[in-house]
Parts: sequence; C-alpha cells; structure tokens
Amino acid sequence: MKRIIILAAITCLSACAVNPGNSGSVYNARQTQNEQTVRMGYVESIREVSINKGQSGVGTAAGAALGGIAAGSAIGKGNGSLAAGIVGAIAGGMIGSSMEKDMTHVPGIEITVQLDNGELRAITQDADEAFRVGERVRLLSNGRTTRVTH
Repeated sequence: MKRIIILAAITCLSACAVNPGNSGSVYNARQTQNEQTVRMGYVESIREVSINKGQSGVGTAAGAALGGIAAGSAIGKGNGSLAAGIVGAIAGGMIGSSMEKDMTHVPGIEITVQLDNGELRAITQDADEAFRVGERVRLLSNGRTTRVTH
C-alpha cells in the first residue's frame, strides 16, 4: 500500500518537472546550431497574458489514487471502506486536477514589435525577461519559432 502511494507521488512530481518553456532565452537541443533570421525593431506595446502549458492528466490520476487509498484504508471496513475509497478517489481526482491546472498556467507577455520596415509583429513568450515600450529589440526566427530578445 505504501509503495502505491510513493509511486503516485513520484509520478505526480515527475510530471511537474517536464514542462518545456516558451522563454526567449531557452533553447531546446534541436534549436541549437541552426541559422536564424534576425530582424530589428522597437517594442510598440506589451500585454500580460497567461500561457496554458496543457494538462497531462497526471494530477487527476495521482490525486484519485492517493485519495482513494487514503480514504479507503482509513475509513470503515468492507463496503464502508469501498465507499470511502470511491469518494476519496473522486475528491482526490478533483483536487489533483485543480493543482495541475494551477501549475500548468504560467505568466506570459505578448510583445508587439514595429520592425524597421514598418511592419508589426506580435510574439507571445514566457514573462521571464523585462521589455519596455520604445526599447530596441531583435526578433529571432527560424521559420517556425520567433522570439524577442535584447
């Protein structure tokens, strides 16, 4: 029984650790050593947004497992224990889903840049770097991904 609880907790924590970023400063291995197009411009506006990284379902599953085990083993015997386990699993699943949702929404910014040629471009990325309206910035593009950097 303890092994199941430990396994569920490890699974939940490992899901939290694997969360790729949308930062202008973070590159994954496939993005390195690739040529990028560089365009220059000025920050025209900045808007705070929330980036939804997507839920994997691990929070719901782990919460349901932990809730079912905890309630089922602590309350009643026989059918009472089974009923408590079901109620615990439902409550644990709801709590786990809510916790995962909170962890998968991260602060982001939508940066609108007026390029030197007059065109406007809007890029959304993690809010891990400060930008100011009127500031000179670079847009780095590889044909699929564009990021704003200083």
